[in-house]
Amino acid sequence: MRSSLRLVLPAATAIFAATSSVNAQSPRPAVQATPAAATLRAARVQGDMRIDGRLDEAAWQQAQPATEFTQSYPQAGAAPTVRTEARVLYDDENVYVGVRMLDASPDSIAAPLARRDASGVYSDWLHVIIDSRHDRRSGFRFSVNPRGVQRDVYHFDDGNEDASWDAVWNVAAAVDSAGWTAEYRIPLSQLRFGGEATDARTWGFQVMRDIARRGERASWSPWTQNTPGFASSFGTLTGLEGIRSPRALEILPYASARVTRAPGNSADPFYSETEPGMDAGADLRLGLPQGFTLSATINPDFGQVEADPAEVNLSAFETFQTERRPFFTEGSDIFQFGGTRAFNSYGSQDYFYTRRVGRSPQRTLSGSGVAFVDAPQQTRILGAAKVSGRTPAGWSVGVMNAVTGREGARFVAPDGTEGTAQVEPLSNYFVGRVRRDLNAGSTVLGGLFTAANRELGDEALEGMLHRGAYVAGADFLHTWGKRAWSLSGYAAGTRVNGTPGVILGTQRGSARYYQRPDADYLEVDPERTSLSGHIGEVSLAHSGSWNASVQYKEVSPGFEINDLGYHTRADARSIATYLGRNVNKPVGVLRNHSYAAWQFAAWNFGGDRILDGYAGRVSAGFTNFWGAGIQAGIRPEYLNDRLTRGGPLSATPAQWNVNGWVETDSRKPLFFGTELGYRQDASGLRERSIASWATLRPSTAVRVQLEPRLSKGAYTAQYVNTTADLRAADTYGARYVFGELDQTTFSLGARVDWTFTPRLSLQMFAQPFVSAGRYTAFKELATPGEFAFAEYGGDRGTLCRIDGVYVADPVAARTCPAALPATTDPNFVVRFGDPDFNVRSLRGNAVLRWEYRPGSTLFFVWQQERSGFESMGDFDFGRDARAIFDGPAHNVFLIKASYWIGG
Repeated sequence: MRSSLRLVLPAATAIFAATSSVNAQSPRPAVQATPAAATLRAARVQGDMRIDGRLDEAAWQQAQPATEFTQSYPQAGAAPTVRTEARVLYDDENVYVGVRMLDASPDSIAAPLARRDASGVYSDWLHVIIDSRHDRRSGFRFSVNPRGVQRDVYHFDDGNEDASWDAVWNVAAAVDSAGWTAEYRIPLSQLRFGGEATDARTWGFQVMRDIARRGERASWSPWTQNTPGFASSFGTLTGLEGIRSPRALEILPYASARVTRAPGNSADPFYSETEPGMDAGADLRLGLPQGFTLSATINPDFGQVEADPAEVNLSAFETFQTERRPFFTEGSDIFQFGGTRAFNSYGSQDYFYTRRVGRSPQRTLSGSGVAFVDAPQQTRILGAAKVSGRTPAGWSVGVMNAVTGREGARFVAPDGTEGTAQVEPLSNYFVGRVRRDLNAGSTVLGGLFTAANRELGDEALEGMLHRGAYVAGADFLHTWGKRAWSLSGYAAGTRVNGTPGVILGTQRGSARYYQRPDADYLEVDPERTSLSGHIGEVSLAHSGSWNASVQYKEVSPGFEINDLGYHTRADARSIATYLGRNVNKPVGVLRNHSYAAWQFAAWNFGGDRILDGYAGRVSAGFTNFWGAGIQAGIRPEYLNDRLTRGGPLSATPAQWNVNGWVETDSRKPLFFGTELGYRQDASGLRERSIASWATLRPSTAVRVQLEPRLSKGAYTAQYVNTTADLRAADTYGARYVFGELDQTTFSLGARVDWTFTPRLSLQMFAQPFVSAGRYTAFKELATPGEFAFAEYGGDRGTLCRIDGVYVADPVAARTCPAALPATTDPNFVVRFGDPDFNVRSLRGNAVLRWEYRPGSTLFFVWQQERSGFESMGDFDFGRDARAIFDGPAHNVFLIKASYWIGG
């Protein structure tokens, strides 16, 4: 099942979901299992090893073989259908792993070409995983397919994974008449461990083999999809003697050149149709004592990063964007905080939202005093560094500090006067994380501290940004009952400071709305220069074939982390429960199946019930490798303290929803699936959606993916405007204007991957996007606490549209004036522009990537963006699709080269 179709529940990452297209499993929290008994002894090798995939060196035959593999699925615990044999050697600089994988039908081995770190590839795979810290919570995975395609992943918290982790290592694979083989050289410098060279080391170790055509995984140390943990199930690797903790220095300098061609106004003195640019910087990684690593970056370049997808955001909340920049994605697990082991939770937050660092400048120059502007698109990161690692005593530490520069913009006034203005201040961002493992990892205690500090010194910035923002918290995890049961929780406090105007804006912001007139437990204080809050959460969970959890969470109204983190809602208390079962073994025509039910409820700190819902899901994988599922939910009526954007309470009508999906056999050259969704409420709201996906593999080197999505909704109350009017006594002296919205949105994600060799690939991505919305039946909230409205020109008053502007007399029925009334007219107090929209965009890029030597890469990149906006409101696919390509194009051409220096 596609990740976009899974439950709307937080869950641990499915183990290897990205590397095995037949490994579908239900989400569950990562809880440790009893350590596995499998043991293997490594042998020291003298002299050079030739990494060619042939395994013909005599040293391989002198090493102890690991042969006792068992199936992880589909027949958990059964003997594998074919034999696998693995051996481990080492010297002072490297670990070597050699694996022979027998197969009676070598011509049936799935062996496609793909770029490095590609996901969702239908292929046989071999996974070697090393827990060099031996904490039974983490591991470094080195995967290879029969064509030598590499993938490396870092596993953490005994069940989650970070696919952005990259290492410099060497592997060769070969297919022969007996099956296939893989031969690894993994430098010790790419692993993390402490201790002295005199220590006899013991590591966690696992070898897994995927046979794609059978949907089978075989594991050396027993693990199944119902095992409550992952790294904790690894076997033990012994015999490692006389090797030093790595102290290697790695430097990755880069240089880039770009040319930007963009449309513009020829009257703009800052405009240039063609704009060249050059840049340079470097990343550094240094091994420190006790297994710690220093990572640093100077002037990082993110030119080859894929563009964010287009969307239309009609909510009051900021859109969360996925981090794609390598320095921040790698090792991000170290700083994760604020989650518990649970299958169902209300709301989420991210304490270190790395997109805050190097974001677009937060001040925009506009208005009547500005004619033309030359402003930077991003804030330059002057430097950033991370130190992370784990001591032999069980202390895990992560510290990151980043400094972004002061940014200014040039502008020209309408009278031709030129000037400059500061649009982003000099800022420092700090994150510190510490954890301690106790009782062999069954208990974990931790803490977090973050700080964002800005050197403002500019009156405009003083009035819009916090001077300082701080978070401090602690978390815990305790497991028992063979690690299947867990109790976890955390608590944190926050504080932001700044001028009274800034803190007033924080109080009135969409995360809290202190100004709500019927919220007697909240009070806006315009004199405050700081705001504090707290958050807390505790969960009890069971993981295995039966999964269950119960969770309590509360977020105080003053909670605020958006300077360095991300959250959209404070002021809530919630309870969430879950019960489900995973049957990961064949039963008749079913390869596996699962079913679950869950419930959630929430209240604000004033006691208003702001959420109430119940849902369930059934899904199955079949013996023909098809999959299907259905999910449905109901929500009784509850109160809504956000609909009026800071106004009084309203209600959310009772609603129900259903989603169903089906997908075909992923082993076939053409694999596709579809999800259908429907939602309806008591007010007449209706929302329908269809999302499809298809993967075509015309050859072993080419993969084409299409993801069309179409949604159509009729929404009965979309917020438009708030107007003060003392005559509106029932709604506290203001009129909260809404409209009925008909919106249709279509997007098509198209991707082509063409791999020439495992180190040379071409990726092309494009996303055309069209969304149209038409507003009708403009109305105002009539009764607080209810979903009740009075329509202008119908239930009450008059509505007129004059020169593209809507004006309304909310009290009396009268004839529309011939011209737009003066803003001082006491009757037509409600006025707003035409909110209808047609948004069109095309975003895409093409990236030729060549890893010309291990760790060193050359990129050739072309990025293009087209966008347009009109206020028609109706959706016409042919017209809107053509209009995408009629708009001017913004093109960027980039060449970037990096060179890895290390040992």
